[in-house]
Amino acid sequence: MERVQAASAVITDSHGRVLLALRGTEPEKGRWSVPGGSVEPGETLAEAAAREAFEETGLLVEIGRELWMVEIPTGDGRVFEVHDFDATPTGGTLHAGDDAVDVRWFTPEQLDQVLLTHDLASYLAHAGIIPIPHRQSSDDY
Repeated sequence: MERVQAASAVITDSHGRVLLALRGTEPEKGRWSVPGGSVEPGETLAEAAAREAFEETGLLVEIGRELWMVEIPTGDGRVFEVHDFDATPTGGTLHAGDDAVDVRWFTPEQLDQVLLTHDLASYLAHAGIIPIPHRQSSDDY
């Protein structure tokens, strides 16, 4: 199985919003996700996350700590090993680019109203980016 190194930027602002890109290509075309993509030769994971953020959103970002790593099988014998990093915008002009159809800021509440890539909300919650949703139990009635 071929492993493909990839990196993504979890871009947040001072208002508690997260910047997502609407995927224009497979996998998960038509779903909202954090901007990211494959690491190019000679790049570090953090450099790839910053480059992908700029290419997809038009924003320059400062890359912080790694938040999580996820493996995404493609079904064709490859598996993407995606490293997601905390990121803060430092400049640029917001616009969709590269393979992003659209880019938008979302509050945690708005994330429930759009189609996200598989398990993204869970990863964002466990990384402390958005609140963990409260699940009602039978004790709540």
